[in-house]
Order: sequence, then C-alpha cells, then structure tokens
Amino acid sequence: MTLPIFLELVEIKAKIASVWPFLLGVIFVQANYGQLNWGLTGLFFIAMLLFNMAVDINDNYQDYTKAGSQAAEWKKNTNVIGVNGLSVKGIFTLMATMAGVAGVIGLYLVWQTGWPLLVMGIFCFLVGYLYAGGPRPLSGTPTGEFFAGFTMGYMIMLITVYLNLYQTGNFTGSLMLRVLLASGIAVMAIAALLLANNICDAQEDLDLNRTTIVYYLGVNGALWLFASFYVIGYGSLIASVWLGDLPHWSLLALISVPLVYRNVRGLFQKQVKKETFILAVRSLGILALTTVLAELLGLWLG
Repeated sequence: MTLPIFLELVEIKAKIASVWPFLLGVIFVQANYGQLNWGLTGLFFIAMLLFNMAVDINDNYQDYTKAGSQAAEWKKNTNVIGVNGLSVKGIFTLMATMAGVAGVIGLYLVWQTGWPLLVMGIFCFLVGYLYAGGPRPLSGTPTGEFFAGFTMGYMIMLITVYLNLYQTGNFTGSLMLRVLLASGIAVMAIAALLLANNICDAQEDLDLNRTTIVYYLGVNGALWLFASFYVIGYGSLIASVWLGDLPHWSLLALISVPLVYRNVRGLFQKQVKKETFILAVRSLGILALTTVLAELLGLWLG
C-alpha cells in the first residue's frame, strides 16, 4: 500500500474534524484555568488520531464488505478498497492494530486519571465502531449526524479538558455543560459536514439500503437543517463568549459568516458530490481556522 492510498483510506483530509475540537479543548483549559498537562494531553492526541483513523478505515471496510451484489460497480469503481485492489484481511488487521494501540494508550490514561475517562472512552469506542459496524450502522440512520458531531465535536474537547483538570475538582456537571456550549460550533459544523455528504449521496444511500435523515426529510428539508446547524453553531459561540468561557476576541471568528453563507448557498443550488460537497469541507476548515486563531488571539491579548 502506497502512502497516498493509505492517506485516502484513513481519509486524512477529514482529520481536521478531530484536531479542531482537541485544540478548542486546549484553549478552553488555558483560558479558564491557566494550566496544561502536556504529557497526558499529548498522549491523548496520539490515541485520538490513531482511533479516528481506525474509525475511517472501518467505515470503508464495512461499506465494502456489506455492499450487496447490486453495488458491485460501486465497490469496484468508488470504494477505496476495491479501486486499489487492497486486501480485505490486511485492511482489517491495520484497523485492529490502530484501534488496539489507541486502546492501550487510553487505558494508561485511565490508570493515570480516573474512571470518568473510562466511561467517556468506552462511549467513543462504541460510537466509533457502531457508526459503520453492527447490524444497523449509525451512519445509515437519522442519528448519524448527531452521533458524529457529538462524539467528535464535544467528546474530544471534553476529554481534553478532563485530562487537564481531573486532579483539581473542577470537572463537574456544570463544567461539562460549559464545554458543550463552547464546542457547539465544532459539533454543528461536523454534523453539517456529514449531512452534506448524505444529501449528495441520497441516491447512493438508497442503493445501499441506508435510510439517513435525508430519506425522512427529503433533500429540501435536509438542506434547511444543514443551514440551521451553522446558525446554532454561531449562536453557541456567541453565548459562550457572553458567559465568559471564551475570550471576547473569539467573536472575531464571525468574520467567517459571509464565506460560510456562500458555501451554504452553493449546496442549496446544486447537490453533486464531486462539485459541491467540497463546500461543506471548506466551511469546516474556515470555521476551524477562524475560531482557533481568534481564541488564540484572545489568550495572547488577554
């Protein structure tokens, strides 16, 4: 397997969706508590990235192995495993190895910190597997966007915060809600990315027997839900600043509104995977860049 094929298999371009919440968690801790445990935080970053890659490999693996005979052309011409003639057994071994290493690091972190991390880690592992695995994968249900956005956007940020506060007594239910609000823009942007993918794949999903939320809302209804995700995300950012959990300079991220609006409008006009799905990817990148830079500026200027 060549490096370009490996990077396609793990969907490296989508890793911003996991790195972004991690960075938001680091900034949240520094802004509100002025302390960072670089050792534990660094180990979590490695485990998080490995597991995220394993999940994306599993998505491709499950899609390939579960696709019926009616999807033979799709397996051969679209799925990265079929297109590149990869060994299914080898793909499974690679996926299991990555998930296993991530699990070992996670157990070490649990040993160093406490049981709350074990609960959060088990939840993330279950969602990671069930998103594409199991008898009825979450990706093929109306809940796929919710679980993807919540697990990546919120749980990654929450675990990052926990690893830096587990000894202080500050990790409370109230803090968890504050982190949920501060992560809202990431949660919504990630959910919007998955929804845009499902909107563009509406016919393909039907062929693969997936009944996503687009199946129930219709393309037009799903598009309006897609737009509303960004409105909610921006609203959560403003609310978090108003409550004092994010630096005031974080509002500078609102300069992204015209760019995101243009991308949303583009998807409304055309829903073609190869042409307009990239608009949702760009919106995610724009939001990640502007929020991280604005919050870092807030930390620097005080």
